[in-house]
Amino acid sequence: MPAPSGPQLPIFEWLGDAALTVRTPLARELYASLRAQPLRGVQEAVPALDLLTLLLDRSTDGEAVPEAVRARLATLHPAPGGTGRTLVVPVTFGGPDLDWCAAHAGLSRAGFVGALCAAPLEVAFLGFTPGFAFLTGLPTELQMPRLDTPRERVPAGSVALGGPWAGVYPRETPGGWRLVGRTALNFFDLSRAAPVPWQPGDRVRFEVRA
Repeated sequence: MPAPSGPQLPIFEWLGDAALTVRTPLARELYASLRAQPLRGVQEAVPALDLLTLLLDRSTDGEAVPEAVRARLATLHPAPGGTGRTLVVPVTFGGPDLDWCAAHAGLSRAGFVGALCAAPLEVAFLGFTPGFAFLTGLPTELQMPRLDTPRERVPAGSVALGGPWAGVYPRETPGGWRLVGRTALNFFDLSRAAPVPWQPGDRVRFEVRA
């Protein structure tokens, strides 16, 4: 009889003596739960797609953390989608790759923009650079191959597509995704109480802005 699998059997891996990774299909739900009700000794939780890294207080009994995580996971269930928050991102569509992407999708420029604005996007996780969110939910026809050679400079606010993901570059960086527009929203600002406006589980909708 095969061993049971799933959220009841998370995979733990220590990173040194003060960080623990937890691999589970309920990573997003666990992250939301820990934000609402932190575990004792867990200073911060850093989410990825199906992985959560827990940064621990060095005075914490590390052996107790996996059991506490298992107990918390036992109370969680897969979320139907999204946290209930929706962030509308106004986009001026254009950019060097918009027409190429529309042709690749077999759509007109207007049809491509309409399909992208209708896509049910959601923040899967943050990474690459502070404030950069990997947005899941692109329909197959809008999933674009990355550039063979990344650009050395992608302007801040660029709306981009790469593989199954959409995203917004929060600052000027190199990048290899297809650029289809720009937004004036600032997705990383240390002067704000919350420097990054979105979190895993947030829903995102692009909206045409002239």
